[in-house]
Amino acid sequence: MLRGTRRQLRLRLTYLTYTSLAMGLRHLPEPLARLCAATVALVMRHGRGMTVRMRVAHLQRVVRARTGADPDRATLRVMTRRAYLAYARYWVDGARLPSAPPALVASRLRTEGFEHLRRAMEAGKGVIMALPHVGSWEWGGSWLNQVGYPMTAVAEVLEPPELFEWFIRQRAAAGLHVVPLDHRASATVSRALREGKLVGLLCDRDLVGNGVEVEFFGEKTTFPGGPAVLAIRTGATLVTTVVFNPAYGVHHAVISAPIDTSRSGSLHDDVVRITQEIARHFEGYISSAPEQWHMFQPAWPSERAAEEARKRR
Repeated sequence: MLRGTRRQLRLRLTYLTYTSLAMGLRHLPEPLARLCAATVALVMRHGRGMTVRMRVAHLQRVVRARTGADPDRATLRVMTRRAYLAYARYWVDGARLPSAPPALVASRLRTEGFEHLRRAMEAGKGVIMALPHVGSWEWGGSWLNQVGYPMTAVAEVLEPPELFEWFIRQRAAAGLHVVPLDHRASATVSRALREGKLVGLLCDRDLVGNGVEVEFFGEKTTFPGGPAVLAIRTGATLVTTVVFNPAYGVHHAVISAPIDTSRSGSLHDDVVRITQEIARHFEGYISSAPEQWHMFQPAWPSERAAEEARKRR
């Protein structure tokens, strides 16, 4: 009884904290909102929890893959600081996006490869955007809604339920249709694709645990196979996309040329091939801006094993 009450109080506090902070960041003058968020982020980076460990470990891994050597301690400190400041920018932009005037959204985004999306949408078979947790994909989604390509996105269900419902309402106000990652998600996005619509799938983390094995920054891990399976089954065009969020200036959205999703073997082999190509694209995006990869959970089996070992100590 007492344990259940404590849990309910903790979830209620989580809801109030998230929503109050978002409202504060939305209504403060933008320079002050950014200063407040940056201050909180820099305090967070001195924590000792799993999220800080993972953020540092991922920066090390990306630099090692790019240069062949680990960054020195001074470089890693600078990169970690930049990573948390980038996360602060992400939260400010996300909080202010639902009330941002369309002209502001348009003025703060430039695109590269938009012609790939336009041609694919004109073909009428739907488009799947495979996205990593880099920069601010929501800003790009809001801009796409303005230019006539509203996006349906799938998101992890949050606790408590009121927080997830609030999250959906905020994204709807920004022009994004968000559906929960549950047993109905596949049917919902399949229907959207068959209607020739745009679907965005964040897929650099295997939430369910039954994904496709890929090589990613030097170690085997799993990515969701959904983007590849959907592309094969619906005939939709599959592209990868990232929306970088620089410290100054406008967001930079990059849309890849379509990935080859034609059948060349068994369904399993084709899904593996396509998913590995998505992982290769993500490596390129993340390597160019590792501080903007907002991945605070274990992303490889070795990391998950290490965290489990820590719990048993």
